[in-house]
Formats: sequence, structure tokens, C-alpha cells
Amino acid sequence: MLKTNNVYFFDLVEFEEIIIHYIDAGKHSLAKKAVKLGLEQHPQSVDLKLLRVELYIFENELDKASLLLKRVERLEPSNDEVFIQKASISSKKGNHKEAIVHLEKALTFTDDKLDVWSLLGMEFLYLDDFDNARLSFAKCIDVDFEDYSALYNVVYCFDMEKKHEEAIIYLNNYINRNPYCEVAWHQLGRQYFIIENYEKALTSFDYAVLIDESFIGGYLEKAKTLEQLEHYQEAIDNYLITLELDDPTAFAYVRIGECYERLKQYEAAVSYYKKAVHEDPLLDRGWILLTNLFFNEENYEKASYYISKALKIDDDNPSYWRRYSEIKLRLNFFEEAVSGFENCLALNDDSLEIYIGLTDVLSFLGEFNDAVAVLFKAQKKYKNLAEIEYRLSGLFFILNKEKYGFNHLIAGMKIDYDYHVVLKEIYPTVLDNPKVQKLLIDYKKAIE
Repeated sequence: MLKTNNVYFFDLVEFEEIIIHYIDAGKHSLAKKAVKLGLEQHPQSVDLKLLRVELYIFENELDKASLLLKRVERLEPSNDEVFIQKASISSKKGNHKEAIVHLEKALTFTDDKLDVWSLLGMEFLYLDDFDNARLSFAKCIDVDFEDYSALYNVVYCFDMEKKHEEAIIYLNNYINRNPYCEVAWHQLGRQYFIIENYEKALTSFDYAVLIDESFIGGYLEKAKTLEQLEHYQEAIDNYLITLELDDPTAFAYVRIGECYERLKQYEAAVSYYKKAVHEDPLLDRGWILLTNLFFNEENYEKASYYISKALKIDDDNPSYWRRYSEIKLRLNFFEEAVSGFENCLALNDDSLEIYIGLTDVLSFLGEFNDAVAVLFKAQKKYKNLAEIEYRLSGLFFILNKEKYGFNHLIAGMKIDYDYHVVLKEIYPTVLDNPKVQKLLIDYKKAIE
């Protein structure tokens, strides 16, 4: 009709079907044309006017939608769809409590309550009212046992309130009435997994994949559970099934690699980590796992290559910079190690190990004043620590500030006398100082 400009008569139901088809297909401009033509032929149709309201709401023309709804309500004050659309407008405006009032009114006028309960559940979710949301979605399930969307939402509400035991009871009751529902078994397994009852979780996932042998989610969760039970080869087998059922994912490759690493099959682990980063080059987790594996094998050149890949993706991760510094130290690239430690501090990783590592590298490079400055920063957070006091002592002796050196040496001895051996490792010339030797001997005699 649109193509030829000829006018054909369509009955009301046909117009509604055409409009709904276009709305479902996301072709709103065609839906609007169909509404316009429909109202020209059926100007009194409330249903077509309500579809026009729906399109106004889609396009965020809420004032036009509200105005048309008022006219429709005057014609049919007990039409449930009027209140459903009013609720939709209120929800779009962020007035979720108002939307709930409209939906509860819609319930009094409709025979098909399922959709309204579902909408109510969503409004309660917007308000973080998980109890009422759960009750609304549960009513949907009572009407339609195969409303899996509602089932997911019920479990989600239990999850948000951390009511995992209650979720288990609910799901077991559901399964008693609908035992061949793989979704319910899968969700039950997830709850057991969360409370670390891995044996029952495994049983649940077994049932899920028995009911539906192509249920990828079931195999994934089963594999993760087998990992927790340290059945790594079985876990690998289940991850491999997911690769057969669907396109390979970097996630599955990484998990397989980790299983092989725990089995100490390092070549296989490397192979799957490489597959993961090939599948998703922006997966920093894959690069860092390769880094750590080669670091543990003391292959620091390769570890250095892979950590640089991880840092290109996420250079705001302090744990990556820490590993970067550790690798550079092993390779005797001390300036790069300093840079890595400084990045850790800039990213708020101010653990004692970072301060000490940076101090020791700066000391090795002869940057003694910078090393002292780092230790003073550390001292603000970590008070009365022998690790800091002895290092400050050594640095001040090197800088020919004996008074400060002795003060910090005494402070260190008071905290932990035996830890003075650190001077031998880092500042051997200080420990050879006769005055230092005498103080150490005299102090030991005094405390004995």
C-alpha cells in the first residue's frame, strides 16, 4: 500500500499485527506509518492509540504520550494497558514508586497478570526492593513454570540479599515440581558453588548437562567446580566440550591453561595461554599468566616481553608494575626497576615491599638521598619497623651523617636486634665501621 499509494482496507487486527511486527523488529518509522494509516481507517480504535503511545514512549516523547493516554483513559477508564503505559512513562522519568502504583492498578483490571507482575518486579528492582521484586517474579513462575527469565530474576534477588540458603530451598522446591529443567539445576549448582559446597554443586551441574547435552553454561560451571575440587584433568575435559559446542573463547582457553599449569604441564599451559591472547589480544589476564609462568621458570627475557604486553593494555594495574620491577631486577635493568616501583607508588600500591624494593635499588645506584626520601615517606605509614630503621642508619652513615646513623641504628636495635644483619647485605662498609661494631657489641651485652 505504501509503495503504490493505493488505499486498501485492513481490518483492525491486521493493522495491530503489522504495527507489533514492526515494533518487535525495531522498525519504528514503519510502525509509525502503520499507526497513522490505521487510525485514518479506524479513528476510534483505542488499541491503535495505545500503540501510538508506545511509540511515543520509545522515542522519549513522554509529554505527547501522557496527553494521548489521558484521552484514551476518558474513553476506557478500566483498560489495563492505559495504566501499564502510564507506569512505563513514570519509570522512564525515574518515578518508580509512581510506576508501581500504576501497575498495581493495572492488576485490578487485567485477566493476564503475568506481564504486569514481571513489570512490577523490574520496578521493585530499580528501587533495590529485592523482597518485593522476588515475590513479583515468583508469581510469574507460579503461572508459567517455564518462565526462565522470571526464575533468573528470583535467584538474582536472593543473590543480591546474599540469601543463598533460601535460594537453595526455593530451587529445590521448583525442581521437585519441574525436575527436567536444566536452568533450575544450573542455578542450584551456582548457589552451592557460592557457599562452597562443591560436591553438591557438581551434582547439580551434572544434572543440568544430562538434561541438555548442549548446555554450555552447565559445562563451564561444572568445569569451574571441578577446578575447586582439584580435578584438573576433568575440568579441562569439560572446558574442551564448550569449545566443541560453540566458538572458542579466550576465557575457556585461559582456564584450560591454568588447569595445565596446576598439573605442572607447563608446555600445554603456555600453548593455551597463547591461544587465549590470540583469540583476544586485549586480554591482559592472558599476558600476565604467560609472564608469571616464565618468571617462575626464570626465563626473565620472555617474562619481560609478556609483561610489556600486559602493561600496554592496562598500565594502571600496580600488580603488573610490581612484576615488571621484579623482572627488571632479575635482568639487572635497575633504572627500569626504579620506574616500575615508582609507578606502583603513584598507583597507591604503598606496601612496605614496594618502599623497601625501591630504596634498595636506589641505594645500589648510588642515589642515596633519593633512597632516604623514600624511607621517610614509608616511615609516615609504617612506624617502628626494623626494616626501615636499619636502612636509614646505613644510608646516613654513607652520607657521613653519623649522628643520624647512630640514632636510627639504636632505634633499629630496640625493635629487632638480630635484623642488623641486613646491613651486611646492603651496606657492608657500614657494618665494617669499628664504631658501629662496638655499638652492636655493647648493646648485645646490655640486653643479655
